[in-house]
Amino acid sequence: MDPMTESSPISTSKRAAQGRATREQLIEVATRLFAERGYEDTSIEAVLSAAGVSRGALYHHFAGKDALFEAVVESVDERISADMTAAITSVHDPVEVLHAGALKWIDLAGDPVIQRIILTDGPAVLGWERWRTMSEEGAYGQTRALLQAVADAGHLAPHLVSAFAHMILAAIDEMAIVIARADDPQAALAEGRVAVEELLRRLIVP
Repeated sequence: MDPMTESSPISTSKRAAQGRATREQLIEVATRLFAERGYEDTSIEAVLSAAGVSRGALYHHFAGKDALFEAVVESVDERISADMTAAITSVHDPVEVLHAGALKWIDLAGDPVIQRIILTDGPAVLGWERWRTMSEEGAYGQTRALLQAVADAGHLAPHLVSAFAHMILAAIDEMAIVIARADDPQAALAEGRVAVEELLRRLIVP
């Protein structure tokens, strides 16, 4: 058998790589368009034109615009997680790590892509429950782990870890949404940073 026939492992691997590249290209283009125009004003046709792919190629990877948007949200969430991790890598004290992570998320709320896709269109397009589940899958676990370290260091009663994780995450998410929707995002960002610092200072005694 010719090793380069359609059924060969080499051909299969090449097609898989091309498929991944097409999917990543669609997500990259859709991210830009959703951020610039919003979900409602971004058509499938606009994505296809900007990405230079066929309708069949898009529907091979995504069932429709809503599925494409969910993939975009997942991609942006991954970037947020990477940025958050980088922000706390050099910090070792659990309380300081918590502060650094919270402030980084507030700063990220000033990013127009995150504002539009995650904080504005996300809840409306995905529905509150789905959006909340996606945002908490990574963020809640990280916040709870940080608070457990804070509790282990003697700065928080252990039985409050889970409840505080939910409370702090909800408060920071709400502040991020306020920043995203503010008439003056920079002023809201500055105020939000101060408010989050004060909240954590009052809840977690160093």
